[in-house]
Amino acid sequence: MSHRILIIDDEDDIREVAALSLETVAGWDVVVASSGAQGLARAVEYQPEAILLDVMMPGMDGPTTFRELRKNPATAHIPVLLLTAKVQSSDQRRFADLGVEAVLFKPFDPMTLSSQIATALGWS
Repeated sequence: MSHRILIIDDEDDIREVAALSLETVAGWDVVVASSGAQGLARAVEYQPEAILLDVMMPGMDGPTTFRELRKNPATAHIPVLLLTAKVQSSDQRRFADLGVEAVLFKPFDPMTLSSQIATALGWS
């Protein structure tokens, strides 16, 4: 089954590797956004089944973007997985307290990224 996922990350290389990985390995339909604001608009427009959201972004960071997604009835139901290089347990707890589905870590393995997402969302 093909899933549609939105990747919101300000780093071009991370977006490209993640998108290519999810399209090639899992056959998913991928939409990308390079900022929190662009991600909010694309989430409304494309209605993805899940969002892979970077934590550290200039302007609107991941947690702020997540709160904005939850405020909008058009996007409040979409599961969000955070993507972060922050592996401190205090950061992990703070992210989990937001109400995200999962926290995935950078650097990620492009060959297993789709299975990590599928497992976290119960798609496997």
